[in-house]
Amino acid sequence: MSGTQDPFLLTEREPEPEPIVIVEGLTRTYSSGGGDVHALAGVTFSLPVGALIALVGRSGSGKTTLLNCLGGLDTPTSGRVVVDGTDVAALDDRGRTALRRDRLAYVFQTFGLVPMLSAAENVGLPLRMRGVDSQQREERVTELLDLVGLTDHARQRPAELSGGQQQRVAIARALANAPRVLIADEPTGQLDAETGESIMALLESLVRDQGMTAIVATHDLRIRERADLVLVLADGKLQEGAGRARASGRHRG
Repeated sequence: MSGTQDPFLLTEREPEPEPIVIVEGLTRTYSSGGGDVHALAGVTFSLPVGALIALVGRSGSGKTTLLNCLGGLDTPTSGRVVVDGTDVAALDDRGRTALRRDRLAYVFQTFGLVPMLSAAENVGLPLRMRGVDSQQREERVTELLDLVGLTDHARQRPAELSGGQQQRVAIARALANAPRVLIADEPTGQLDAETGESIMALLESLVRDQGMTAIVATHDLRIRERADLVLVLADGKLQEGAGRARASGRHRG
């Protein structure tokens, strides 16, 4: 029976893509006058490519410490952090700076914009630091401001922008070097509910359209509804069942 496929023949499955972030046995202990403080206590998880991750937990749960370890801003006491195939702890200061410049970007609650620079100049700052020529830089900045809906505000300085607009500028700046991973620490913390919702919608669309992974630390439980994956931290530990994908979402077939 030539030309007829054997229904019992096993077909090869495409291999699962490697996780973009791998965390294994992560601990971070600080010494204080009252004794040791265990900010992280044996945290383990992995994150897929192209997903929106919500990192939730009360103040003091270890969220910011975890983000800082992921981004190489803090050094774990023990354990391993791998971002885009790179062991972060094995990097020297120059290597960590290169990681944050080329493959990983931050968005902060306080925006972190340079007050004396326009929106366009703030967005172009990472490109200038990389030595990108002025024409390419201008084209990329124009593209990014259009992406976040701020084309008409390119010449305005941060003080002339609303909180939501400033956060959009910060997001555009974070995207300048096309990172694989975006870390956002309470990006809606200083915004009203409606503006915060628009920022989360923007992050969700960026994950979908740009194919990056975004890790968003937040107190806002509504963000869970948008996330593909929810990590819940309490007392420096990942809670039971956390880190599992939602039953439905854009990354499951």
